[in-house]
Amino acid sequence: MKTIAISACLLGEKCRYDATDNKNDMLIAQLQGDRLIPFCPEEYAFGTPRLTMDLIRTSHGDKAISNETGEDLSKPVIDYAHTFFDAHPDIDLVIGKDRSPSCGVCSAKLYDEEKNLLSSQEAGLMMKEAKKRNISCIDAEKYKEST
Repeated sequence: MKTIAISACLLGEKCRYDATDNKNDMLIAQLQGDRLIPFCPEEYAFGTPRLTMDLIRTSHGDKAISNETGEDLSKPVIDYAHTFFDAHPDIDLVIGKDRSPSCGVCSAKLYDEEKNLLSSQEAGLMMKEAKKRNISCIDAEKYKEST
């Protein structure tokens, strides 16, 4: 049995920015027998529903910036990631929601400050922390391919 941290929206929690989910029944079935630990840094930090954000490359590094207000939303997401991984040192794998600015593993979009697309293969803020800790990570859409 593996201990797997997984984006809560993939388990059917209505924690997306628009109070919907990304429930993935096929993925859930594949993970039967594993210990699942759901996470959602954005819901924890900002509640649901909430404003959308994008990853923006700034002179101070990559930041999660609100699309509506331009506010830097990075700190609460990063703080959540530190707290989450400190509380769960036994995680074998993290399955993130692809394309999420927080939870995408290698599929988040990164823009410059003028909103020009720089890359669509970036790690979201929480996944950057997992990778720093050498925790194996995979986007949900890639999980089936890896098993």
